[in-house]
Amino acid sequence: MQKEVLWIATLCVQENVLDAKRAVAIAQGLPPGADALGFGQALLDQDITTDLDLLNRLVEESQTLAASDAEAPALPGLPATKAATPSPAASEIANAAKAAPASPPQPVSNQVDFSVVPTLGEVDLKAFMLGLLGTVQRLGASDLHLSAGAPPYVRNMRALSFLSSQPLSAADSQRLNTCLLALPEVEIFNKKRDYDYALAMEGGRRIRVNLMEHKEGAKGTYRIVPEKVRTPADLGFKNTAVIEKLLSYHNGLILVTGPVGAGKTTTLNSLIDQLNRTRDDHVITVEDPIEFLHQSQGCNVTQRQAGRHTNTFATALKAALREDPDVIVIGELRDLETIEMAISASETGHLVIGTMHTSDATSTLNRLLDVFPPGQQSQIRAMVAQSLRGILCQRLLPAKNGGVALAAEILVNTLAVSSMVRDGKTQGIPSALDTGKREGMISMDNSILDLWKEGKITNEVARVNILNKAVRAAVPTTD
Repeated sequence: MQKEVLWIATLCVQENVLDAKRAVAIAQGLPPGADALGFGQALLDQDITTDLDLLNRLVEESQTLAASDAEAPALPGLPATKAATPSPAASEIANAAKAAPASPPQPVSNQVDFSVVPTLGEVDLKAFMLGLLGTVQRLGASDLHLSAGAPPYVRNMRALSFLSSQPLSAADSQRLNTCLLALPEVEIFNKKRDYDYALAMEGGRRIRVNLMEHKEGAKGTYRIVPEKVRTPADLGFKNTAVIEKLLSYHNGLILVTGPVGAGKTTTLNSLIDQLNRTRDDHVITVEDPIEFLHQSQGCNVTQRQAGRHTNTFATALKAALREDPDVIVIGELRDLETIEMAISASETGHLVIGTMHTSDATSTLNRLLDVFPPGQQSQIRAMVAQSLRGILCQRLLPAKNGGVALAAEILVNTLAVSSMVRDGKTQGIPSALDTGKREGMISMDNSILDLWKEGKITNEVARVNILNKAVRAAVPTTD
């Protein structure tokens, strides 16, 4: 069992997300090799919690603890175990670190001297922070983590590498994570203990920032947004003709789904870019925060940030219907009101594209429909059966080359699928995926199998992630 799973199970019990018995049952029910993200997804799938901010924090904290020398406490039925030391990243950091770092984390190349932070004034501290973010960008890392009580570290190709051997103090973490904020923003963070924003860097690069408070103090997660929006083909989607067809509709609902960290936002912006280049329409997006800035090309693209330009996704969607849009993009469909308005908008002449935290097409449809009370179920099923255009479910898997490979399930709303949705028989969706190859459909298991056949992932990764035993049987047990 992965050490991340032991840690997140323990942390969930400590945070009263669930009791120890339920945590053990979920951990033991995960497929071999599952990690903290898999545990978190199981909590979402079983409707144990819908607090995504809490889950994101627990996943990140368990990943950090698993990469440290800390020993996870034993839960009844789960043995205590020591966490693995962080594996070197596939970047300049990794090239200089010839051996795996010991625990506690030892200095690697591109180490940063954080001991100077207490001596820096406000201007110099801001310059230090901007320089640090510039260094992270040059390293090719995807995330920078600055957390009180833990050494600063970066994530590159899913691996963690530490920038210092010394943990940040609560005071230093608070100063570093708030030095780029204006005073009103600092006050919001101090009041709410959570704050999201996007930071514009020189050269047009943007960074998505999440600030939060945990038991040791402040923590900041800085996601480096890719410099350019990539096409679906560049991202790794195989059936791009199907995606182009989905984007050619002038009404209906398209869903982009996957677990936390699966690249949904990147895919969403790839779809916006393709619309912008191929259509002449008005596109309104509601995001939290805005990551990519889309300059209007064929389309006029209006981008709004929840919490800054509008109160919530729901209020923005309600307003968008009066702003003459052709396409509405919702960064996250998370509550009944937003989902209900999105479905209604997709029926009334708008193409609506949104994301959900679900792992496959079947769970996506179940989540979409189950948020409604029993009295509305029949009506909503009929509406979704008519308006749904397609679902793109994605997952990022460790690649042989040290990067990541995209596995993607694609569901197209055929007459058969529409009938299943209308009649509440979504358990037949996997069969529809297997028989819908002519329409460009593919199941997640077959997508993973294709990656293995192409030599992009190892036998072990393929077997751990393929759930269907018949499909898994095609992969040998050893590389």
